[in-house]
Amino acid sequence: MAGLAVLIALFMAVDAFRPSGLTNGHATFYGESDASGTMGGACGYGDLYAGYGTMTAALSTALFNNGASCGECYKITCDYAADSRWCKKGASVVITATNFCPPNFALPSNNGGWCNPPLKHLDMAQPAWEKIGIYRGSKTGWLAMSRGANWQSNAYLDCQSLSFSITTTDGATRVFLNVVPSSWSFGQTYSSRVQF
Repeated sequence: MAGLAVLIALFMAVDAFRPSGLTNGHATFYGESDASGTMGGACGYGDLYAGYGTMTAALSTALFNNGASCGECYKITCDYAADSRWCKKGASVVITATNFCPPNFALPSNNGGWCNPPLKHLDMAQPAWEKIGIYRGSKTGWLAMSRGANWQSNAYLDCQSLSFSITTTDGATRVFLNVVPSSWSFGQTYSSRVQF
C-alpha cells in the first residue's frame, strides 16, 4: 500500500492546546478495521479501547523521539493536492501516539520502508486512517487461512461477502458460497445449510 501524503501538526499543552507548525509526512495504516491489532505497543498503554480508543498511530523514528513522543497528539490532514485519488478533501483527524513504527532497511523508503529514518511517518490505526484516506477494499480470490484456536486470515476482507472452501482430512471438499454478507462485522455468527 502506498503511503498518503499528509500534513502533520503537533499539539503542545501550554496553558491551552496550541498546534505547532505544519510539516509534511506520510501515513499508512496497520491492524484490523476494528483496530484490535493496535493494542499494546511500545508506549505501554495496553488496552486502547479503555483509554485512547482507535484514533492512534505508531510513529517513525524521526517522530518517536526514543519514546518521548508517547501520548502526544497530532492533527493529520491528508494533502489532497498531492493525493487527490486517495485523500478525502478537507478531512483531518487528531491521533495520539501510542506505538513505534520500526524501520525496515530491507525495503526502500518509498515502497514499504515507510518508517525508515529520516521519514516523518505515521502508521495509523485503520479507523483513524479512514477518517482522511479513501480505502478501496479488493475483491479477492481464494485465500489460505491459518489455524490456531481460530481460523484466521491477514487479508483485508471488509465490504465483501465471504465464501469458504473446506477440505476434510479424508479429502472431501465442501464449498460454502457467499455465506457471510458484505455487511458482516466482527463478533457476529453466520451459518450455512451446507454440512461437512
